[in-house]
Amino acid sequence: MLLKDIARFSLQHRTLYCYLILSIWIFLLIAGMYKYIGSIEASNSVLSSKTFLFKKQQLLLEEQDRIRAKKINDEDCNHPPQIGLGEEGGTLEGWSLQGVLLLIRHGDRGPMTHVRGIDSVDCGFEGDSVLTRYNHYLTNSSSSTTAGHWMKTGPFHGFPLLPSSPRACLLGQLTQKGVAQLLRVGDVIRQAYAHALALYTRPPAHTSTSSRTTPYNATDTTNIPAMYNTDDIVIYSTRYRRTFQSAMALMFSLVPPEKWQYLQIQESHSLSFCFADCACPQADNLKKQLDKDGKQVLGAHPAIGAIVQWMGATILQNQPTVGQSNPLEVRDAILSHICHDAPLPCRKISLNPQEPRLTSSSTQDPQDVINIDQDDITFNQPPPNTEEPDDVDPTGDQEPDIEGCVEKSHVAALMSYTQWAGLKEWKSLKMRQQGLLRAYGFLRNIVGYMLKMISGDKVKFVLYSGHDKTMEYLMAALALSSETPFIPYASRLAFEVYKSDKDTQFYFRLLYNGQDVTNTIALCEGGKSLSVPRGIRGDRANLCPIENIIRFLHDDYFLPLNATNFKDACLAQRDGYF
Repeated sequence: MLLKDIARFSLQHRTLYCYLILSIWIFLLIAGMYKYIGSIEASNSVLSSKTFLFKKQQLLLEEQDRIRAKKINDEDCNHPPQIGLGEEGGTLEGWSLQGVLLLIRHGDRGPMTHVRGIDSVDCGFEGDSVLTRYNHYLTNSSSSTTAGHWMKTGPFHGFPLLPSSPRACLLGQLTQKGVAQLLRVGDVIRQAYAHALALYTRPPAHTSTSSRTTPYNATDTTNIPAMYNTDDIVIYSTRYRRTFQSAMALMFSLVPPEKWQYLQIQESHSLSFCFADCACPQADNLKKQLDKDGKQVLGAHPAIGAIVQWMGATILQNQPTVGQSNPLEVRDAILSHICHDAPLPCRKISLNPQEPRLTSSSTQDPQDVINIDQDDITFNQPPPNTEEPDDVDPTGDQEPDIEGCVEKSHVAALMSYTQWAGLKEWKSLKMRQQGLLRAYGFLRNIVGYMLKMISGDKVKFVLYSGHDKTMEYLMAALALSSETPFIPYASRLAFEVYKSDKDTQFYFRLLYNGQDVTNTIALCEGGKSLSVPRGIRGDRANLCPIENIIRFLHDDYFLPLNATNFKDACLAQRDGYF
């Protein structure tokens, strides 16, 4: 009986059980769906966060590359608008300026090696009123120039005063931008020194013409009245067009045109301006050691070496067939694009291993004697390339070409490495020793003119128009520290010579690109220089006794070389060390 009642009750509530089970199933289903949806949202949130961080990191890297590229552009290229008056000159209370000796590096030039696609780079410079006036003067003047050439007798007779092409980046030749740079430098020097050195003073009316100047054709001067005295200016230049043109552009902004056209330019037969102290086997030995050390350092960084090799194959036309590409050659080539706002180069690299390649022609090292202009060096140049271009396949069997482009990351890696390796070399003892040997004759010449200036000689301004190596050797000899191992285009190193108004004490001041660096060189640091008021703004200037540099040259110069004179220091040792 009981079993029948239970069975009947179960049958009556079957519908209720179904609804109950269905409700539980729906609840579990909804709960599972919410959990699944929540996990998806969490995953999307994590992915969105990672994407945001990645994009932020990419933007940060791009900003760093942009800042680094701008720094390279500003520091290495030295654009004309950046050149301005620094700490040169000024009024030093109680001191009189006796003279100035100025060493410059030439202005912007074309690359030193053959570069692929350099014809597409515009090396012109427009919109500069001073450059326009200079070009107009040379075009229309007929006194000492003919069709823009220097026609005075001497080692630079017939040299062009302007680049042969207004826009092309010719091999090792000055560009219009380089001319504009030196015109700006000349204006800086004029503002700082022209009045104090009386460079605009006309000679007395009774002074004979022949004693004032030498005319451009070295003939009788009785019918050519000279307006200014040129005996107060001495100019030296290496026999390169870029250094000669740089010197003349600077002087055009410094002195009046009537005086400029009668200037005398003397030739330096050495890149280091060594004058009578040039031959030095140990200096050559040290250079070989530095080159060897540089190759070893690069070999220890294979990733950088691979980047340099790839960039060299992309940029350099005469890539060496064996060995590692020179990072400095690649750097110089890429600056031709960077300094003229040209896009980074690309090329199609052939996959055909049988393709002939030219050997490098950049092995010549004009370290000592420069007798001819670079444009006239034809016997050392490679034969014209008559091969088919890389992207031409006359047989139809060549594999497809791969197009490769230099990227900003490649440039950043190259510049960072050369900066680091250059500073490492700059601080080495071998570099100091090489600088002492290379710059000895130059420093003797500088000190000699200092002594002439303090003894009342007519010479008030001496200009040396040289190269980056010229300045590098002199700075190394003086142990002048630098934040960068590279000398920008149109750099300047000035020696200012002063006399005390109270007594017969003579001092000098050293400035690099407008910055007073007197107390940073060894012979003037550590309380050896004076700090005197400069100008009316409360600035200070450092003055170093001239006797310090004389004593350094005669007594202490060869101490780092374990020698007492130039001859003994230049004797090459078998083991390559002193």
